[in-house]
Amino acid sequence: MQIDLDREGVNPGSLPRFQRAPLQSQRLLTLSSCLALLGIAALVLARKLSPSLWQTLSANLSAAFLVLAAALESAYAVAGWRSRAMGAEGRPRWMFWRRAHHISAPSAQAAPPDVLPASVATGSTASQRFARIRTSVGSGLRRFDERFLQRIGTEFIEAFWLGGLALLAWIAVRMGWNLSLVGADLGRAGVIAGGLALLLAFVLLVLERHFATTAPAEWPEGMRMAQLTRVVIAVLLLISVVLFYSSASRVWPARLAVFIGVLPAAVALEMMVRAIASTFSKRSVSLEPHLLANSMVAGLFHWPLRPLHTLQDELKSRFGINLRQNWAFSFIRRRSLPVLAGIVFVAWLLSGVTEIRIDGRGIYERFGKPVAVLGPGLHVGLPWPFSSTLHVENGVVHELATATAEGDVAPPADTSTADGPAPDRANRLWDASHVAEKAQVIASVANDKQSFQVVNMDVRFVYRIGLTNEAALAATYNSADVPALIRSTANRILVRDFASRTLDRLLGEARTELAHDIGTAVQDELNRLNSGVEILATVLEAIHPPAGAANAYHSVQAAQITAIASVARERGNAAQRINDAQLSASLSLDKVTAAASEAKSNASVISVRFAAEQKAYQSAGKAFLLEQYYSQLGKGLSNGSLIILDHRIGGALSPTIDLRSFAAPTEN
Repeated sequence: MQIDLDREGVNPGSLPRFQRAPLQSQRLLTLSSCLALLGIAALVLARKLSPSLWQTLSANLSAAFLVLAAALESAYAVAGWRSRAMGAEGRPRWMFWRRAHHISAPSAQAAPPDVLPASVATGSTASQRFARIRTSVGSGLRRFDERFLQRIGTEFIEAFWLGGLALLAWIAVRMGWNLSLVGADLGRAGVIAGGLALLLAFVLLVLERHFATTAPAEWPEGMRMAQLTRVVIAVLLLISVVLFYSSASRVWPARLAVFIGVLPAAVALEMMVRAIASTFSKRSVSLEPHLLANSMVAGLFHWPLRPLHTLQDELKSRFGINLRQNWAFSFIRRRSLPVLAGIVFVAWLLSGVTEIRIDGRGIYERFGKPVAVLGPGLHVGLPWPFSSTLHVENGVVHELATATAEGDVAPPADTSTADGPAPDRANRLWDASHVAEKAQVIASVANDKQSFQVVNMDVRFVYRIGLTNEAALAATYNSADVPALIRSTANRILVRDFASRTLDRLLGEARTELAHDIGTAVQDELNRLNSGVEILATVLEAIHPPAGAANAYHSVQAAQITAIASVARERGNAAQRINDAQLSASLSLDKVTAAASEAKSNASVISVRFAAEQKAYQSAGKAFLLEQYYSQLGKGLSNGSLIILDHRIGGALSPTIDLRSFAAPTEN
């Protein structure tokens, strides 16, 4: 029960939990500090390690230590309040800035700093000077601590430490979460680490026993601390199991190492929620606080396991709801057996309802006898075991090879894509191994003697169960394994069919006709057996002749390809020559035609000009001739170098026109 220091007549010194509070607070602060340092060190180690089993274990161990450190820090806050209420120091001696004992209550004012004794103040030795410095530093830190608490508040500090350590624990679990881990051989290091984990678990077990055996009157938070300590003990025990049993051939230790972190992560998440929620609640300084680091997950760690009782106690203590006195739960307890029996009876009746998929059919059996063939949908019949429904395919198409891998194991499904590499079954090279090939004996002639050869063939059948009701009944009751029946029948037909064929006939025959003959023979045999199977198509994927025939066939193919290439090459040369001759003839014809047209045009021009000049001469006479003379003279003199001399030069000589051209001398 919480007490309020502001009430009259309250004497906290008379209560055992207040009397034990100073010692409890000192121990709690020391333990929480050590566990927090261990958790942070393990977290740093996990951060330095590469993703492996060691990193996951180190991270989960760090989370467990940090969760327990956060719980002890919260318990220290409660014990520290009780110590201050008693006027005693609640911090351990290794903290030299501890508060003085003058703080008798949370509402008391800070007293003046401690005054040094006269012997210390006046001393001159080194120890006295160190004590003086230590006292002054401690006094300064103590004043800073008191002012900081007055400004911030103890509630916020407690929530900060609890939420911060819980957040670090969550980060540690997140760092070590790796579901792709595989088993690893840890060797002697794993055995040593497992032994250390068991040793730590034993130490914490001693601490847990101390918490659990402490009387609630002396320490009300002891049982909750014991439950949180059990969480860490459970984590250490699981870590030791992982370390002892880890090997390269086992996968479950690696998975267990990862899922160990779920336990401290759940507790850390609950603590973070409680720390955030506590910041929104106002608490009186004089009222005794309650433990903030409470966990329902840790509360499940007790024996015997009673989760419903724990839930009832939580509801009664927190909300005042007593489920043990609720009439509704009493009514449910009395009526649970009849209701359960009714549910079982209705479930038994519903076993007669059958759902058939859209691509299936069902054969309805009543008392073991087939009665009808049901189509897709919901159907109602007698419940089990008076009736049953056998599911049969309806139009589903399958592909079956005549031969499979060893042990009649079906070949792997084809997962190739249009843009990816071709599947292995598309390899038609004769030196490649094919899983679905079947060896067949073919008759042949060697050295004028009857012989045989072995040919590998890949024959596939596309089939389905017949669409009629009779076919569905036949496929269900006449054969236990439809693919095995088709394969055995097909192999028998292939042996009988190819025994009468020769290799030359087999290689020269059309593949579609051969596939049709094989499919027809197999279908007739299946119909005779009343199997209810319908062969839709027969596909000859490949025919691989023997090595000798393959080489000869390669030579024939190479000669045929060479002949075809030579014919095509000569045809190309002939076509090129014909085109060149046609081009030359066309050019010559065009050239002659152009010359004739040009000569004819020139003759026409000359004829027209002559007629025009003749007509002009008839009209003008000598004037036309003179004009023509001057015109021709101008044309002739237009490109010549003229020297015109005066007729008066030379006396009685007549004018002279010199038409000679004088070229410049060439340089040698």
